[in-house]
Amino acid sequence: QLQLVESGGERVQSGGSLRLSCVVSGFTREIYSIGWFRQAPGKEREGVSCVNYVDNVQKDAESVEGRFHMSRDNAKRTVYLQMDNLKPDDTGLYHCAARRGMFCAMSAAGYSIWGQGTQVTVSS
Repeated sequence: QLQLVESGGERVQSGGSLRLSCVVSGFTREIYSIGWFRQAPGKEREGVSCVNYVDNVQKDAESVEGRFHMSRDNAKRTVYLQMDNLKPDDTGLYHCAARRGMFCAMSAAGYSIWGQGTQVTVSS
């Protein structure tokens, strides 16, 4: 199966930007779609953004719409999450995850491969 490693999380001020990276390693005969999730202590994990394998269409949570953008570098086997105009409510532990299939979903159910996470903290 695949392995995922996230990086890029930092403490930033409100209004700042960060780019998170998700490096994909391993080999598989299956196709996967990639999604980003976040979770703050005491809160439920929520889907942030994901991209369909089949058409690269991005889906976003309403809370991040227009501010977050996913991209990928196939040569580096890396998926990125560009986060702009960050808000304190964006604070959380961010995970990238892989889901079998051509279409992604914002629900964590169905994502079978997860990275360890990278912490994003947005201060006021």
